Amino acid sequence: MRVFKFGGASVKDAVGVKNVVKVLQHEGTTNTLVVISAMGKMTNAFENVVDAYFYKKNNLKEVLSIVEDFHYQILHGLFEKEHNIYQKVAHLLGELSGFMLRNKSEDYNYVYDQMVGFGELLSTTIVSEYLKEVGVDNQWLDVREYIKTDVNYRDAKINWELTKQLIKENVVSAQLNITQGFLGGVGVETTTLGREGSDYTAGVFAYCLDAESVTIWKDVTGVLNADPRVFTKTELLHEISYTEAIEMAFYGASVIHPKTIQPLEQKNIPLFVRSFDDLSNKGTCVGRGKKITPEVPCFIVKKDQILVSISAKDFSFMVESNISDVFEKLDEYKLKVNLIQNSAISFSVCIDDKYKNFDAFYDDLKNRFTIKSYKAVTLYTIRHFNEDAINEIRKKGKSIISQINTETAQLVIQ
Repeated sequence: MRVFKFGGASVKDAVGVKNVVKVLQHEGTTNTLVVISAMGKMTNAFENVVDAYFYKKNNLKEVLSIVEDFHYQILHGLFEKEHNIYQKVAHLLGELSGFMLRNKSEDYNYVYDQMVGFGELLSTTIVSEYLKEVGVDNQWLDVREYIKTDVNYRDAKINWELTKQLIKENVVSAQLNITQGFLGGVGVETTTLGREGSDYTAGVFAYCLDAESVTIWKDVTGVLNADPRVFTKTELLHEISYTEAIEMAFYGASVIHPKTIQPLEQKNIPLFVRSFDDLSNKGTCVGRGKKITPEVPCFIVKKDQILVSISAKDFSFMVESNISDVFEKLDEYKLKVNLIQNSAISFSVCIDDKYKNFDAFYDDLKNRFTIKSYKAVTLYTIRHFNEDAINEIRKKGKSIISQINTETAQLVIQ
């Protein structure tokens, strides 16, 4: 069994859906399970629906229309008007409206999971029906019946024993299976595995099915040594070790989801990252072996960071007790730490403020510590750096802080 994963960019319009069919026909459709994300930017669009449902009810009709019009436009490019896919899509949209009418919960995270997941349900239904339309038989699977989780909505943890049992007993390997990424289930409720969790879904199915490989199909040639939107010269990495992939993901590389590698490494299942636009290119293989091939510096960029320098008001040492207090608050306010550096009297961290909690964090600590912050800075991480690579980053602005070890260099640039 092979596992393929197609992200939102691969099914962003009717042309994209047709190209997915082309990829499957080229690669073969037997013994294959395909994981598909919401179409285009629909996860963002459904998040807007959730926000309108909670906070801006006068905008709800407008944001719902954006979702509906987007999917019907894709249908018009794929099917005749009499096709039963229109009824299936209308039914799913009706389920969404029905949930909003009957829901009594004020738990944002719970409601988020019940509503946002319709993006994946719609995309897989459309792709599955189009495959049948062009003569490619397939089985549509509701992933919520296979990947079972706890009730930690928006970041659910997988019940591995139950999930393995359900997948092994119910997924037919001889056929083409189409299912959703990102989603799980607990009882009759929908859960989600965290943003960008579709890659993880592919890894979960691969692990449970003892798959021969996982392929993530993207709009790039494979894993590059740098983001082409930031750097003018990039190189394709032909091979990456599991360890290196996890290191790169930890520092913020966006091509491979951090949780995806772990189940694959346990069973030595290779992961391929390939282009859905260039099927002749074999892309990148992640597996056991060399760290990276070719051996070149790899650049990872995280923008819109906050560099925070914290010191005790009484000018005393920043020791374990002080630092542990700071880390407790970083965790409490969900501030992700991407760099740590400390001296005798100060402790510095470069953080992501994804949930916009930095001001509350600052107010909580300002009476006990002196806090200096630099907002909107960029963190550059260089794996397998050399002097030329470091100098290239220093040309991008003023370096506020830098940290170098044997494998990795990090610079915060203002």
